[in-house]
Amino acid sequence: MALFRRETLIRRMIFVERQIEPGEFDERVRQPGKNYLETNPNPTSCEFSNHSYWRKISGKLHSGYDGICAYTCHRIWRDTGWGTVEHFVPKSVHPQLAYEWSNYRLVCGRLNGRKGKHQDVIDPFLINEVMFVIDFPSLLIKPYDQLSDDRTQQVHDSIHRLKLNENETNVSARQTYVEEYCREDISFDFLRRNAPFLYREITRQGIETDIREIMGIYPAI
Repeated sequence: MALFRRETLIRRMIFVERQIEPGEFDERVRQPGKNYLETNPNPTSCEFSNHSYWRKISGKLHSGYDGICAYTCHRIWRDTGWGTVEHFVPKSVHPQLAYEWSNYRLVCGRLNGRKGKHQDVIDPFLINEVMFVIDFPSLLIKPYDQLSDDRTQQVHDSIHRLKLNENETNVSARQTYVEEYCREDISFDFLRRNAPFLYREITRQGIETDIREIMGIYPAI
């Protein structure tokens, strides 16, 4: 199952294979949340923070999705990363989904904050085609050039909202992975497991043997 999920993720950015909720989810999250909403059906953000039962399964969410952020497609390291339970449909829009596993995405804290209450980001669970691509050597994310006008706009909106092309964070992270691979500090398999979108784009574009020349980065002699 894990292998299938990983290979699917590689083929389609930012597609994420939906995982089955943990066995303890209903008891630890859904039922307490349901009971709370019966007494307060429209909580404020502050009130929700005092009843954030979803945090009880944050570790399960991390392991269930192999620690890969749904939006950056980079690994969220447990010791230094900041993995969060992102409510794809905002709690303020649909409180009844606040305690539902189907509404959760594993997202790094920075991008979770960027999405916030907005609803103009493409759901990674629903992508069924190549939509996002990486330009080399700029490492900027762009819409696939064969998309419809509507799809292209959706991709642009997602890139803009999540600031996927912000140089100091997202582009810099992609640059680090590519540099380390080109210098042979990490293997292609490490890239596949920890930055699957980059791996997908290098293989999809058929530049495995040319990436060092394209980037102008070579192993130290």
